[in-house]
Amino acid sequence: MSTDARGDAPDHRSGFACLVGRPNAGKSTLTNALVGEKVAITSGRPQTTRHTIRGIVNRPDAQLVLVDTPGLHRPRTLLGERLNDLVRETLTEVDVVVFCLPADQKVGPGDRYIAAQLADVMRGRRGTPVVAAVTKADTVSREQLAQHLLAVDQLGDWAQIVPVSAVEGYQVGTLTDVLVQHLPAGPELYPGGELTDEPEAVMVAELVREAALEGVRDELPHSLAVVVDEIVPRTRADGSPRPPGDELLDVRVDVFVERDSQKAIVIGKRGARLRDVGTRARSGIEALLGSRVYLDLHVKVAKDWQRDPKQLRRLGF
Repeated sequence: MSTDARGDAPDHRSGFACLVGRPNAGKSTLTNALVGEKVAITSGRPQTTRHTIRGIVNRPDAQLVLVDTPGLHRPRTLLGERLNDLVRETLTEVDVVVFCLPADQKVGPGDRYIAAQLADVMRGRRGTPVVAAVTKADTVSREQLAQHLLAVDQLGDWAQIVPVSAVEGYQVGTLTDVLVQHLPAGPELYPGGELTDEPEAVMVAELVREAALEGVRDELPHSLAVVVDEIVPRTRADGSPRPPGDELLDVRVDVFVERDSQKAIVIGKRGARLRDVGTRARSGIEALLGSRVYLDLHVKVAKDWQRDPKQLRRLGF
């Protein structure tokens, strides 16, 4: 463990680490692996993450708050511009940045675009350190991994480079140790045991969107937005609470797409696909809320919402 200015090892460290990278670089999967629980949705589709989801790593010597961000990319819509702005704003507020680069993909223009922006962060007033995390290390051979590590090293002046596999747990603990070394001494920022500070409604919406993204066409992930209308306890016919052990939550959720053709994709033939989405999302929601859930899904069309400022605000962007 590093020391403070007096040469003494600090009793406790706490602070924020931001995970950045191009879309589908494994940021959300790595966030979940570091926390040890699912706090961010994952998908094989790019641009899965729409919000900054905070996951909290609690250790006796440190509390590391992870901020998983949308992937930085060259935006084509107003939504894309706002997502990029969200990432840049986050970069100015954290103690250390984790730059995720997947081992199974060569360093490309998208990585160089992000590296250039991170160079400004490292040269900035705060001089924020950047740790390069080579994700998906389990998907390539040792020789390929070694070549990728060299390419990443040439991309920038990183505080450290750590190959990691979130799926197999390879060096997840090592990456945590490295990040903790860059945190300032300080007390817990969140009560011990908390894994995320996201509101339940946001987490419910994310779980529904993750389920809806499974097996869909390439165009749909960018056009899908989910808003929780309400989460309320089901009561008896006379309005009184249901008895202990028979509690039930009514969860009403709106799924927005941009076109009628996309609505048909989400619903599926005779509603089969929407029922499947509900079934898969419900188990995660029940685990999150600690109660049986009646999940009521409605698919609505908000035409070209990604390019409409008013609709973006209405959908929470």
